[in-house]
Amino acid sequence: MFRKLTLSAILLVFAFGTTTAVAQHHGEEKAKETAHAEADPKKKEGGLKEEIKAYINHHLLDAYDFHLFSYEDDHGKEHHIGFPLPVILWDNGLQVFMSSKFHHGETVAESNGNYYKLYHSKIYKTDAAGTINYDAEHHPTNVKPLDFSFTKNVFFIALVSLIMFFMFSRMAKSYKKSALPSGVGRLLEPIVLYVRDDIAIPNIGKSKYKRYMSFLLTVFFFIWIINLFGLTPLGVNVTNNIAVTAALAIITYLITTFSGNKNYWGHIFWMPGVPVPMKIILAPIELLGTIIKPFSLMIRLYANITAGHIVLMSIIGLMFIFKNWIGSPLSFALAVALSLLELLVAALQAYIFTMLSALYIGSAVEEHH
Repeated sequence: MFRKLTLSAILLVFAFGTTTAVAQHHGEEKAKETAHAEADPKKKEGGLKEEIKAYINHHLLDAYDFHLFSYEDDHGKEHHIGFPLPVILWDNGLQVFMSSKFHHGETVAESNGNYYKLYHSKIYKTDAAGTINYDAEHHPTNVKPLDFSFTKNVFFIALVSLIMFFMFSRMAKSYKKSALPSGVGRLLEPIVLYVRDDIAIPNIGKSKYKRYMSFLLTVFFFIWIINLFGLTPLGVNVTNNIAVTAALAIITYLITTFSGNKNYWGHIFWMPGVPVPMKIILAPIELLGTIIKPFSLMIRLYANITAGHIVLMSIIGLMFIFKNWIGSPLSFALAVALSLLELLVAALQAYIFTMLSALYIGSAVEEHH
């Protein structure tokens, strides 16, 4: 009973802290602009809504630094608190410098006689004055160098990889000493057994599941842990980056494709038990289905995580719109409840991705009965 109460308290504090920190961050970022909007009643509501919308869009983007919060000093100068990350570009050679040179997009960064400007979260090559040229549709026409920068999403992908390596290494070492795991292994063992007994074996089969357990465990824990980091005030949204979800889906697709046996490809190109004209019609449809399946994996994970962040940030933004003793507390309570729900969604999306990956792999290696 005590453990259950403790766990509930930890979850509540986690959600409360996350919501409060994000709301405080938003308030510090927008305090000055909100004051100006309140001075003009015509611009108050529309201006604040646009600011909240812009903040949500900024929150969803990747960045070249970690921005914790901002404040203004007595002289009206704005200060940004955070830490930079390395920028790595290929432009007539390797260009390496820290993102602090951009000063949050306010200045032009110089490297080996080349000048670069951070504009709308993208790096463009410019002149010393930072001139951005536009086409007829107001799209930047400046050259974009090849970007291999260490963004905050890349940073957390590497961090989660190290965390997983550390956890499973410790777990493997504990099994060498005893049949029962110790330390973090006690937490991981039930989850590993669940992935094996309820996901891998039922979908792939007892004779072949071991070949794919390493992938299934990796993708499950990676998505779960990275989603949990996305609920912190650090503003990390790795799985709402469609490039990341696409990479995970492509790995599933490649494993499924190269694991496919004669029976699997026979059902795709020459469906048994149907007339020949139907076989010809069904072949391209079945082949297209092999691509649609990983595509659905990519979109499902991306859309659910992105939607969760947008809804949570929108509810927090309502507190700044209502500004009364009825609307603001209701928005805050709803944001806390949604934060708790997002904890469930973080694990649920990891489970769904792993389950469907195992299902697709299982259909590819299934023997003819």
